[in-house]
Amino acid sequence: MKKTKSLYAGAALALLAAGGAWYGAGQPGLLQFATAAEASAPPAAVPAPEVGVVRAAIREVSEFDEFTGRFEAVDEVAVRARVSGQLTAVHFEPGQIVEKGDLLFTIDPRPFETVLAEAEARLAEARAALKLAHVELERQIKLSDRGHASRSSLDSAQQAAAAAKAAITGAEAAVERAWLDLEFSRIHAPVSGRISDDAVNAGNLISAGAAGPALTTIVSIDPIHFVFDATEQQLLNYRRSAADGDIRAFLNAAPVAVSLNGETDFGHTGKVDFIDNRIDSATGTIRGRAVLENETGALVPGMFGRLRLTTASGVPRVFIPERAIGSDQAEKFVWVVDAGGTVSRRAITLGERRSGLRSVTGIEADELVVVDGLHMVGPGATVTARVAELEELQVASR
Repeated sequence: MKKTKSLYAGAALALLAAGGAWYGAGQPGLLQFATAAEASAPPAAVPAPEVGVVRAAIREVSEFDEFTGRFEAVDEVAVRARVSGQLTAVHFEPGQIVEKGDLLFTIDPRPFETVLAEAEARLAEARAALKLAHVELERQIKLSDRGHASRSSLDSAQQAAAAAKAAITGAEAAVERAWLDLEFSRIHAPVSGRISDDAVNAGNLISAGAAGPALTTIVSIDPIHFVFDATEQQLLNYRRSAADGDIRAFLNAAPVAVSLNGETDFGHTGKVDFIDNRIDSATGTIRGRAVLENETGALVPGMFGRLRLTTASGVPRVFIPERAIGSDQAEKFVWVVDAGGTVSRRAITLGERRSGLRSVTGIEADELVVVDGLHMVGPGATVTARVAELEELQVASR
């Protein structure tokens, strides 16, 4: 048994020795060689990250300034009585559209009719007195020609005739005034527009003139004004843009459009028809006014809106996707990839926003800006650019 174990042990040692000899002879130092090769071999190259880029493109756009302001009626009239008396009737419904000349109120006409009748009677009396004075004058002239009347009698007849004629003029004026007062007892709409409610009810005594109460107000509807304030710098810009320096002619020719609260488009069009003659020293602004059509009456005086004034058309501007724009405390910027795939940061100035795009200065047309994979870029980084055209990006976003 001991002999057998020794035999097995010897055989194992022989095999181990033979294997070691073969290993040493065929693969000398293989373990040590593999370890050194792994240590000295360069590491496998890491592929550059892939980012999505868009080619900046030129678009022709219109340039404009935006202003906030309010609508005002072209005509706004506080209706007051021109004669005093008792209000007897109201002839309109509050809030309705009235035309110029429509009857609105009636004041009791009877006192004015009485005054008119009295004035007409005085006129008839004055005419009769004038006729008598002419007869007497003719008689005195005949008597004077025959030497049967004194000069003083003729002079008195002439004076009486002149006085009677003057009395006719005064009586006619009194009749005309009485007619006016009677006419003023019926109050008509001085302008066309939408009327307010009646501030004084029928049955009340009202006073005439500016001191009296306003019976109602009327505001015109079509057209309508939009009043806004422009800064001094904007005024200077318009002067530079005007071919001959005529700011008013330049603004009159500039299209304007207004957007109301809750509206996304500027659908109410018009033109500038007035700019003030001085700049307000307290605010540094100048008042401007646009006029717009308002056939439907949708635009109401006092309503707030935003006005867009187009200052130039067909201006080439560079556009990029708005999501490519980064921001820090100092500036707006984008990441630009050059032909070699190297990333650099570029400061930009923002312009008009349009359908998810933004016009910028600081970027040239056809430059590649990063829009996807922004977290993988930094100054000097190398990337693989997956290029898309601006049109493709817009179609994909629809």
